[in-house]
Amino acid sequence: MSMFSKLNQIKELRNQAKAMQKTLSQESEEVTYNGVTLRMDGNQNLTACEIDPELLSRDKKQQLEKNIIKAHEDLIKKIHRVMAKKIKDSGYTLPNLK
Repeated sequence: MSMFSKLNQIKELRNQAKAMQKTLSQESEEVTYNGVTLRMDGNQNLTACEIDPELLSRDKKQQLEKNIIKAHEDLIKKIHRVMAKKIKDSGYTLPNLK
């Protein structure tokens, strides 16, 4: 395999990765945990954080922080499932770059 051929494979792989990134940016998942709602796109960018106003009226800073962490953990798991399905359904394959 020539160097030019390998460079073309790398370029194609890069183009596929960009296309997948664009596709994933259009996906969105949301998780609510004990009054904290987080929203994330398929590129794992946190796009929203909403806190139930009732939580703010109580002096429960530590509990609120734990809820945010738990919601974020759940959201990461959820978006990973979406990403895996999109990749599987897209038919993208990695070329053999020996």
